[in-house]
Amino acid sequence: MTCRQLGGACDLEFKAETFEEMAAMSKKHGTEMFQQKDAPHLEAMNSMMTMMKNPGAMKEWMKARRAEFNKLPNL
Repeated sequence: MTCRQLGGACDLEFKAETFEEMAAMSKKHGTEMFQQKDAPHLEAMNSMMTMMKNPGAMKEWMKARRAEFNKLPNL
């Protein structure tokens, strides 16, 4: 999956065995982009923070991302 597919701002690809590993990679990348003050990623983070204010919306978003991950072919 890409950073963008996971709510980020770029097309960096993450490859992992589990969705949890993928999420951890995305979080690490997000932290790096935050530290670099990367404007597109900061904007994406603000959007995610807004969504997190509604636990139901965030839960549905995560459920959809997990389903998308589960549909990917095992390489």
